[in-house]
Amino acid sequence: MIDKKFIGYQLKPSVLTVDRTRLQFFAKAIGEKDPIYVDPAAAKAAGYADVPAPPTFLFAAELDSGANDQLLADLDIPLAKLLHGEQSFRYLKPVCAGDTVTVQSTITDIYDKKGGKLEFAVKDSRVTNQREELVAELRTVLVVRH
Repeated sequence: MIDKKFIGYQLKPSVLTVDRTRLQFFAKAIGEKDPIYVDPAAAKAAGYADVPAPPTFLFAAELDSGANDQLLADLDIPLAKLLHGEQSFRYLKPVCAGDTVTVQSTITDIYDKKGGKLEFAVKDSRVTNQREELVAELRTVLVVRH
């Protein structure tokens, strides 16, 4: 069982400098067809400072930093029993190539269902840019099968 003492637990902040080439690659990988995601001129014509991050890109910041791996170790969640239950994004400002984002995540709830056969850990994240502006809020629900 995941110890409920971890409710309120904060992960180490994850910092990611957003690289244009990586954004372009990510956009192509997810099948994004809008030219603003790959062409700096199209992005600037649309009012962006540079190529914007595609919608699910911010999820990558914590993956790159290893913070999620550390979370699983701290909560003693075996990877073989882990399911990705839910992911949601709330965007407040664009994130573009050249920005540096910081993701600060907190475990906000831990609960179980089916008599403990399924456990859930809810992680809420705040993403700020280099100007300390809140640009997005993310929610991840991890599910552990027993």
